[in-house]
Amino acid sequence: MKIFLLTHEREFHRATNTGSLALEDSNTIVERILWERVNPNKALTRLIENNEALLLYSKGESSSAVSSAVIEDYENIIIIDSTWQEAQKIFNQSAYLKKAPQFTLKTSNDSSYKLRANQPEGGLCTIECIIEVLRIKGQHKMASELAVRFEQFNG
Repeated sequence: MKIFLLTHEREFHRATNTGSLALEDSNTIVERILWERVNPNKALTRLIENNEALLLYSKGESSSAVSSAVIEDYENIIIIDSTWQEAQKIFNQSAYLKKAPQFTLKTSNDSSYKLRANQPEGGLCTIECIIEVLRIKGQHKMASELAVRFEQFNG
């Protein structure tokens, strides 16, 4: 399994970026890819073209064109790693992402992330999405370890 964080360039230097927590402890499962509007990552676009990658959207982030894919059917998961506003812009400006099958996380809990404002109701931050994907995929030990790191970071 591979989780790709399609990351806006501003997130690389933000102290509030939660995706970086997963990069430190994910045993190569999580990989960060710089999002570039005019030069999309070729490996990522190839995975989408071959129906080998799924775009994860959490509640509140989902577009109106969401197709209901089954996350268990995919070994490559794409998460847009950015602020909510930037994530929507990334999606809107990336035709290749619109071609990807999409999955919406259904969680009973709201986000516990406190370090950023303007979160949509029901929306999760990047690390919370990663933790949920790991749980769905049976990677419970890694999910628990990341949950502890997130709790310390979010403190």
